[in-house]
Amino acid sequence: MRLVAAIATLCTACHAPAAPSRSSSPHSLPASGDPQHDFDFELGTWHTQLRRLVHPLSSSTEWVDYTGTTTVRKVWDGKANLVELVADGSAGHIEVLSLRLYDPASHQWTLNVASARSAEMSPPSTGSFANGRGEFLSHETFGDKPILVRFVISDITATSCHFEQAFSADNGATWEVNWIATDTRTQ
Repeated sequence: MRLVAAIATLCTACHAPAAPSRSSSPHSLPASGDPQHDFDFELGTWHTQLRRLVHPLSSSTEWVDYTGTTTVRKVWDGKANLVELVADGSAGHIEVLSLRLYDPASHQWTLNVASARSAEMSPPSTGSFANGRGEFLSHETFGDKPILVRFVISDITATSCHFEQAFSADNGATWEVNWIATDTRTQ
């Protein structure tokens, strides 16, 4: 089972309004313009409340809750960023690292996730922001089945944002959400 499937795995859908213009402020919201700065809104430290579906793609309805901290740092003048999530909950401790890389040729981002529990990165999710909403997709394996993984970032404001991850075992016809996180900026 790959990492994203194992965590059911990083923070992670609704629409958020796009900001009227882009700024280099760490509190900027994604907007039309230079997509290299789409994640600038998230730079800094966040309080994270998350829920994880315990047994994805099994008709299970058992969720576990976690509370933690997410820290996002700019790398390469915004062409990349590094996300560190540390959270604790009734099901234990989670440490997740995400390296997000911007490709200026495709104007898309790849999200590469690793857990402290394993020494491998998940297959990259690829996507972009439109109308204040980020959507990223990857082809992965869950158990021995090929699945699609969708990661959505939405409800973005200067002080909060929402993340959802969902799996599809039927090539995107239906989706099961298995990871929900709401981040609130810390002072």
